[in-house]
Amino acid sequence: MTLVSRFLTSSALTAMLIPVCAFGPDVTSGATATDIVVTAAPIYAQLAALQGKERFPQGAHLLLVHDGKAEPLVPTFWASADANVSFDGERVLFAGKQAQKDPWQIWEIALKDRSLRRVIAGEGDVIRPLYLPYGRLVYARHAATGFRLEAAGKDTPEALDPVDPHAGDTIQPLSFLPGNAIPDDVLLDGRILFESGFPLGSGTTPELYLVYSDGSGVESYRCDHGKARWGGTQLASGDVVFTHGATLARFTSPLAHEAAIAAPNADYAGGLAETPDGSWLLSARTVGTHRSLVSWQPAVEEGQQAEPLKTVLAVDGENLVEPVIVAPHARPKRHPTALHPWTYANMMALDARISRDGDLKTAPAKVRLESMDAHGHATVMGTAPVDADGSFLVRTPADRPIRFALLDQKGSIVRAEHGWFWIRAGEQRYCVGCHAGPERSPDNHVPAALLRTTTPVDLTGSKPDAAKPGEPGGN
Repeated sequence: MTLVSRFLTSSALTAMLIPVCAFGPDVTSGATATDIVVTAAPIYAQLAALQGKERFPQGAHLLLVHDGKAEPLVPTFWASADANVSFDGERVLFAGKQAQKDPWQIWEIALKDRSLRRVIAGEGDVIRPLYLPYGRLVYARHAATGFRLEAAGKDTPEALDPVDPHAGDTIQPLSFLPGNAIPDDVLLDGRILFESGFPLGSGTTPELYLVYSDGSGVESYRCDHGKARWGGTQLASGDVVFTHGATLARFTSPLAHEAAIAAPNADYAGGLAETPDGSWLLSARTVGTHRSLVSWQPAVEEGQQAEPLKTVLAVDGENLVEPVIVAPHARPKRHPTALHPWTYANMMALDARISRDGDLKTAPAKVRLESMDAHGHATVMGTAPVDADGSFLVRTPADRPIRFALLDQKGSIVRAEHGWFWIRAGEQRYCVGCHAGPERSPDNHVPAALLRTTTPVDLTGSKPDAAKPGEPGGN
């Protein structure tokens, strides 16, 4: 039976299926031409995962919605959530529990015949799976220090949609900090959008970050930190829409800061779905204690009157969150890793005097590298000279928390990072300045640090083997 014909018979089954989902008798819906998968839960603690806690303490169930009618997607599971539709629109990745005592695990269901297969398991919870191109996926796994990002699966030779059937045998950590990191979306350029606390690795204010699918290039999406923001989703235009809770905002390419969205007053859960006609499906609460699935058409032109929220589906006693569209959609670009087979990383600053906080008036003389020990304490790894143009070149520890501080001639701190970040083993990375912002481009000249030497100052804390041909410092 095709998905369409199954839906044609679902109206007769809806009265029976709703009690299976533990729904009460009050269901309000408005028909939509788009098939949707949405998570329904009595309690939804939207930011709990950023504290390493359970978002659905009373369980949750995925619903497949067609013409305003809903049926359980996985009725035999005790809980299911976090749907992500494959690029061809034929499969859904989700987090599920077969029994209440089970941890959350990653499953994939084929929409055509409802066949199931487990993709990622483990003793701890694994949540929020997202398809990556070429047979891979990204998700969050609960570890000793919180939820960490992981990718799994070997690249397939072609851009096929099914996840590598042996993905659980090829797991790669992507984040290397204490705290929690939760994936939100895979951007069209191949980067992973995730949320974590700010400052990264030590803070508790929700913020949005980016990282490549090999764990390299981690950075803030924008550097205008302050408000808590979470639940980011990329639109077809390339803009990223997210929520502050009571308001919506967006990141758009021409701007170095977020832009407000004139949306109706509501409590937004974050994580929207864009329909083919350009309207947005959102989880919102306007009255009562639970969230409904609503549709909203943003204003196309400046000054145009925005439409009100329209209810698509409301279920008494349930929160409807995390909507996704069941349809083929654009496949992100593949990210070819550039990591080298090293145990360390190289880092260059082009001008450490530059910052969004204002350029330094005192020229830094040295840069100090700090890392974090097993007990979460900062440890000094060493210092390196900063050239007159603000540039420096260092070798750093890999796959562990690091941060920099700039020192003057007397060794006093001129400017220091309060949060942490990481550099992958084999990564060669440069930054324009200290917290200069991802929108800042470098000046077109050779840094003085490279004119002086092409061998990085070793701040790894251990004496590495002599550089081999092809490595920085080798012949």
